[in-house]
Amino acid sequence: MKTFIVVGSHRPQSESARVAAVLSKHLQKRTDAPHEVEILDLGKTPLPLWDEELWSEEPSKWDALWKPWSEKLKHCDSLIVISPEYAGTAPAALKNFFLLSTGGQIAHKPALLVAVSSGVGGAYPIAELRMSSYKNSHVLYLPEQLIIRKVNELFVSDDSSFWSEEESYLRKRIDFALNQLAHYSLALSQMRRSSEFSFIEFPYGM
Repeated sequence: MKTFIVVGSHRPQSESARVAAVLSKHLQKRTDAPHEVEILDLGKTPLPLWDEELWSEEPSKWDALWKPWSEKLKHCDSLIVISPEYAGTAPAALKNFFLLSTGGQIAHKPALLVAVSSGVGGAYPIAELRMSSYKNSHVLYLPEQLIIRKVNELFVSDDSSFWSEEESYLRKRIDFALNQLAHYSLALSQMRRSSEFSFIEFPYGM
């Protein structure tokens, strides 16, 4: 099973990336099926802003900058989308990612939303991404989500004796959410093989 993690922070050394590493560890320790994890960190690998050249059939900058990631997305079974909260919104780099992902790469694939906050925020990016980012990407968000608050105080050790009660709860919640993601991945893989979900006639949402 292949899971693609998108780190939405603009920062090259971000708490969101640290959370991605924790989630990757949780995925790879699962015993139900081998897990392959690919991480796109938009702070370390920024993507250019969407422009109409992306649609061109002629060779362009997008062949080198987006096509390799697009191919990896096409072959993944599920996604984890990690968003910090920038002034009450999801980062521009993350919203740009969804503008680029309109070629069926993530269509009808389950995605777990994860918000990261140094304080007690994190709800706004979740609401924003649920409201609009699915429209042309056709990604399917799980009803489950994770909000990692006061992230600076968490995930500093793999030794459970150092975990607070809050972190112990959160790690169990992470495994619960990832378990849901794995089951949705299996169920939706059958749906994606159906010709009923072709994008030839209606490639974009209303």
